[in-house]
Amino acid sequence: MKQSREEDRVSKKQTNPVGGEYDIPLLFTVLFLVGIGIVMVYSASSAIALKAEMPDYFFLKKQAMCGMMGLVVLVLFSYIPYHIYRTMAYPILALAFALLAAILATHMGHTVNGAARWLRFGGLSFQPSEFARFALVVYLAYSLTRKQEQIRVFSIGFLPHVMVLGALSGLIYLQPDFGSILILCAVTWLMLYVAGVRILHLLSGVVFLLPVAYFLTVTEPYRLKRYLAFLDPWQYPSNEGYQIIHSLMAFGSGGILGAGIGKGYQKLFYLPYPHTDFIFSVIGEELGLIGIIGILILYCIILWRGVLIARRANDCFGAMLAVGLTTSICFQVCTNMAVTLGLLPTKGLTLPFISFGGTSLLMSMAMVGVLMNIGKPRIG
Repeated sequence: MKQSREEDRVSKKQTNPVGGEYDIPLLFTVLFLVGIGIVMVYSASSAIALKAEMPDYFFLKKQAMCGMMGLVVLVLFSYIPYHIYRTMAYPILALAFALLAAILATHMGHTVNGAARWLRFGGLSFQPSEFARFALVVYLAYSLTRKQEQIRVFSIGFLPHVMVLGALSGLIYLQPDFGSILILCAVTWLMLYVAGVRILHLLSGVVFLLPVAYFLTVTEPYRLKRYLAFLDPWQYPSNEGYQIIHSLMAFGSGGILGAGIGKGYQKLFYLPYPHTDFIFSVIGEELGLIGIIGILILYCIILWRGVLIARRANDCFGAMLAVGLTTSICFQVCTNMAVTLGLLPTKGLTLPFISFGGTSLLMSMAMVGVLMNIGKPRIG
């Protein structure tokens, strides 16, 4: 009897990837980031709201409501068995295609700053590219798992997945939204690598993409100017280089300890989109190097927990799903930070859990909920 109880305890331990009903470090890290985001959105947006003749807490209120909704979404997705996505992979992918096509083919498409990236339903808006990222991860996790025995065959392990990536990217290109395309490509390539696709096939894809990226850059004047401004923003201080110059000025004036929350200067109509794309710059100015390091540590905890969940998942599908979701969040973090620091051309991507934006926050929280479900203990 004693031996039986001991075997049962060992079995439970082996099927418990992270050791509890909820991954507490992951949960509290995400909630802490959301809390920081609510505070920093208010700090970065209050002047903008007042200029638009709205209450100074307008964006704060919306972000706080999205944060509460996000918590509900996180808990809900943490209770949905992740195996259900295996059977729903193709319907989810089809829905992503339909939503992206609806932006271009229906009157529901909503354009902001020259980019048609949103669907508007009454007073609500939704960004399908955020959902497309989740749909692609689910599809790749399912397909790569199913084709595991022939994963090194070009026509089975590589080509079909790149074709799906290309179709999604084509619809997103028409919006246009090159930041989302970059994230989709990076996540796809990493998932293919982890699944065991041949390195030669992956390198051939990169070689093919380089001339395509060059052609798309040089054939559109605004893209070429943006790239040239990235190389030397000080040559274009009043137009294409304006954003990155003021972003760098924000980081430079923040110093070690920062100017203090609410005391930043660049957000006062110098730094464009301070509560969305460039909120990391506001953090750098108001919280300084110490604040930046703290934010980086929190994101590293998410990466650590995601990798741990993937390594200890009960099956290949769960592992691949965890890899895709974790890298999707972390690649977006790295891209947003790189843009604000002048290491990449401007992309129009938000900082997960922190930037103002309901779709980004809700989808990021949903991804974390799925990760938590993959990491839950399962007996038997």
